[in-house]
Amino acid sequence: MNVYQYKAKTKKNETIFGKVEAADIKEASSVLRERGLFVISVTQYQESGLKRLLNYSRVGSNDLVNFTRQLSTMITAGLPLTDALTILESQSSPAMQKVINSIRLDVEGGLTFAKALEKNPKIFNTVYRSLIHAGESAGVLDKVLSRLADTLEKQKEFRAKTGGALIYPAIVMIAMVIVGFIMMVFVVPQLTSMYKDFGAALPAPTQILINISSFMTSFWYLFVAGGVGGGFAFQAYKKTPGGRLAIDRLKLKIPIFGELASKIALVELTRTLSLLVSAGISLLVALEISLDALDNRVYRDAMEKVIKSVEKGQSFSAALSRTDEFPILMNQMVSVGEETGKLDEVLFKLSNYFESESEHAVKGLTSAMEPLIMIVLGLGVGFLVIAIILPIYDLTNQF
Repeated sequence: MNVYQYKAKTKKNETIFGKVEAADIKEASSVLRERGLFVISVTQYQESGLKRLLNYSRVGSNDLVNFTRQLSTMITAGLPLTDALTILESQSSPAMQKVINSIRLDVEGGLTFAKALEKNPKIFNTVYRSLIHAGESAGVLDKVLSRLADTLEKQKEFRAKTGGALIYPAIVMIAMVIVGFIMMVFVVPQLTSMYKDFGAALPAPTQILINISSFMTSFWYLFVAGGVGGGFAFQAYKKTPGGRLAIDRLKLKIPIFGELASKIALVELTRTLSLLVSAGISLLVALEISLDALDNRVYRDAMEKVIKSVEKGQSFSAALSRTDEFPILMNQMVSVGEETGKLDEVLFKLSNYFESESEHAVKGLTSAMEPLIMIVLGLGVGFLVIAIILPIYDLTNQF
C-alpha cells in the first residue's frame, strides 16, 4: 500500500488536507469519494529524511492527551468518528499520524473504536481501551472521552509537579559529580607535581585527596566498567519478581520520598477506579483493570489480594481492611461509598485528597533536600579547600 496526500472539500464546502493509504491514485480518489469528499488533488506522499526519522519517534503523553481532548470535543459536537479521526490525522505529530491513520482504516473496515485501539497497546493502555469499550457499548462515548481527557490532563499535571520536585536536586548532584571528576583527574595531578617539586610535607587530607586522584587517573576504566556493569546488573535484578518487590519496598521506606511514592500510588489507583466505576464497569473488572495503574509491586500485590477477596464475595471495604498497605481512611471512605451507592464519587474525592497530600509531600521533600544538598556541598568544598590550601600554607611558612 502507498500513501497519498490529498486536498479535498467537505459537504460543508470546507477545504481539508490529509493522507490516505491505497494501492494507486485511482483507488485513493475512490476511497475519498466514498467518504463524501470532493477531491481536488491527490499526489503520492514523499517523506523527507527528517520526517522519516520523526515517524519512528515515540508517541508521547502530550500526543495522547491532545488526541483524547480533541476527539472528545469533535464527538461531543456531533462529528462522526471517522471524520474526526481524519481531521486529527492531518493535525497531529508525525508519530501520532501513523497511529491515527491505522485506527481510522480499521474503523472504516468495520472494527469498533476499542478494537482498533487494541493494536497499539503501548499507547492506549488497558484502562483507556476498557473505558472506550464501555462508552461505545452504552452509547456515551462522548461523555467517556470527556472524563478520560480530564483525567489524563490531571495525571499529566500531577506527574509534572512530582517530577519537577526532583529536577533541582538531580541537577545539583550531577554537577557535583562532574566537578569532582574534573578536579580529581585534571586539577589535583597538577598540584601533586607542584608539591613534589617543592618537596613539601603533605598533611593527611592532601595525601588522601592525592591517593584518590591517582587511583581515578590510573584506573578510570574501572569506574566506567563498574558504572555500566552496575547499571546492567541493577536492571537485570529489577526485572526479577523478587528484585522488583525488594526495590519497591525499599522505595516506600526511604524517609519523605517513601511517603511521596506511597501517595502517588494511591492517587493513580483511586483516580483510575473512580473513572472505571463511573463508566459503568463492574467493580471486580475495574479492580482487575486498575492493576495496570500500579507501578509499585508492593501495592500491586496488595491489590491482587483484595481482588481475590472480592471474588470470594467480600465487599471492597472489607477486602481493603485485610491488608496493611492501604490507609484506614481509604477503607472507611470506600465503606461509605458502598453503603450510599456513590462509590465512584467517593473514590474521586479520595484521589483529590491523596493528590493534595502528595503535593505536601513534594514540598516536604524539596524543603528537606535543599539543606541536605548544601551540607554535602559544604563538606565537599571544605575538604577540597583544606586539602589544597594546607600544603601551600606550609610552603609559604618555609620561605
